[in-house]
Amino acid sequence: MRALVTYGSKRGGTEGLARMVADYLREDGIEVDLLTPGRVRNLSGYDLVVVGGALYAFRWHRAARGFVKRHRAELSQRPVYFFSSGPLDDSASKGEIPPVKGVKALMGQVGALGHATFGGRLAPDAKGFPASAMAKKNAGDWRDPAQVRDWTTGIQTQVSASSR
Repeated sequence: MRALVTYGSKRGGTEGLARMVADYLREDGIEVDLLTPGRVRNLSGYDLVVVGGALYAFRWHRAARGFVKRHRAELSQRPVYFFSSGPLDDSASKGEIPPVKGVKALMGQVGALGHATFGGRLAPDAKGFPASAMAKKNAGDWRDPAQVRDWTTGIQTQVSASSR
């Protein structure tokens, strides 16, 4: 089985989550390409696609949205999972956070099989507004590798069961 993990990330936190997802899928015996959306020309050869996007003001990162729109037809032909990153607290580790409205709509357009919201990361020295203002109160790393691992294991289990 071959998977694509792609992501839209502005400050690197979502990229880090995508790397975790890719690494965990590899541990489960899946061949994985980890690529930014702009590097993906087509989805031929991929049996599974995972798309991640950072959340900014309740909107998914532009690169993630654009990727899904560009590859809508191809995505609807294979198992697809989405993840979002964003909460700058431990709320994502304490309970499931549903996808924001725009992500939910994209999921419906491609028949995505699942979604997870993971905690985000914001460096204390974040530049630009509003990140620098947010960093004064919310700097930290709330990405939970155990949560990412559990979610990724669930993907592998679902995909394996459906391919039998």
